[in-house]
Amino acid sequence: MTHGTSAGEVSELKWLKSSYSDSSNPSDCVEIAPTPAAILIRDSKDPAGARLAMTPGAWTAFVRFAAWR
Repeated sequence: MTHGTSAGEVSELKWLKSSYSDSSNPSDCVEIAPTPAAILIRDSKDPAGARLAMTPGAWTAFVRFAAWR
């Protein structure tokens, strides 16, 4: 996990959350910010907190695995 990003300032990132997120508690979600070099992942309840960075290939493999389950 990282506390910053080499992909640019946090304010420049466009954070997205799944359309499948539970609408009864919209802040209880994981968000992603795609960049050319990495997919950044954060807890929406702590937007300034730690972030996990994955390569685009690792993210694609994770999404395929999660969808298969």
